[in-house]
Parts: sequence; structure tokens; C-alpha cells
Amino acid sequence: MEPPAGSAGVTGSLRSVIRHAAGLFQVRLSLALIELAEARDAFITVFVLAIAAIVAGSLTLIAVSAWIIVLLWEPLGGWIILILALVYAMLSVLLGRAAIRLIREGRLGLPQTMAELRQDRDALMTEDVR
Repeated sequence: MEPPAGSAGVTGSLRSVIRHAAGLFQVRLSLALIELAEARDAFITVFVLAIAAIVAGSLTLIAVSAWIIVLLWEPLGGWIILILALVYAMLSVLLGRAAIRLIREGRLGLPQTMAELRQDRDALMTEDVR
């Protein structure tokens, strides 16, 4: 028995569409992988630069602290070290609270992207039910 007329054409067209879609997917995936590798390299560079900046800033803070201690040693004596330690402790507490607030607000989890993905999921799920 022969297939109905035009079914070979439909099957061939379907195979062609699937083949082209697979090729397009492969190209997009390759592009995404290349971009991810470039983003990873850029992230590593920024991370190393940030660490270097933190080290340089720490050395600057140490030098300025030593300068303040030398300048104020005569009038305040050893109290200047305690004063600086308290100032640095207060700064640490403030920075820690700010970091905890950012975490609690959920600002580290890509909230807008996650909201868009939830909307996409909901839209696709409601269409499947119909």
C-alpha cells in the first residue's frame, strides 16, 4: 500500500524543519558557550583586580592608622589605639548589617529574571491545560 499523496513531502518537510532547528540550536548553544567562557574570563579578571584593590586599600588603611597613632600619641597615649579599634569595629558592624540586609531582601538571587521565568512558566502551563 502506498502512502497518501503528499505525505512523503510532509514527512520530508518535517525532517528538514527538525534538522534545521537542531542546527540552529547547536549554533545558539555554541555561541552561548563561547559567551559564557568570555564572561568567566572577565569575571576572573575583575575578581583578581578587586582582590588587588582590597589589598592596596588595606595597606593604605594601615599606613594612615600608623600616621594617626604617631600624630596623636603625645596627647592621647595608648588610648588612640583603642579609639581606632572602636572606629574600625563600628565600621565592620555597619558593613555587616548592610550585607545582611541585601541578602534578606533577596537582591542576590536575580529577582527580576526569576520573576520573568515564573511568568513564562505560568503562561506555558496554562496553555498546556487548554
